[in-house]
Amino acid sequence: MTPLEHIHPADQFKVKAPLSPAVKCGNLLWISGIPAYDAEGRLAVGDFTAQMNQVMANITGILKEAGGDWSRVTKVNVFLTRREDFEEMNRIYAAHFPDGKYPARTTCIVYSLPRPNFLLEIECMAVLG
Repeated sequence: MTPLEHIHPADQFKVKAPLSPAVKCGNLLWISGIPAYDAEGRLAVGDFTAQMNQVMANITGILKEAGGDWSRVTKVNVFLTRREDFEEMNRIYAAHFPDGKYPARTTCIVYSLPRPNFLLEIECMAVLG
């Protein structure tokens, strides 16, 4: 049986929720819904661009820790609390795929997220190696 590896990047804030930021099994990686906390646990409050950039940086760190990068991501789920942030999300997101080869993606506008100041969360899956 292939062992599970729980990914907890040392340079990222440790959330208090009972979850792993990511779980790797063989060459498959599942990344939990990632909020916009910096390494000190501060949330980029009120500014969507700052939150989106922090979320993407956090996921980049998780991918790196697991031995991958954005080119290995196969599926992304984006959860936004405000429809008006959709275009800005797309602008920042697309910059992580300069070759234009995007993973499959679903974007949902949700009523709320676990913390009142969260403007988004992103989860994704990747095939590594």
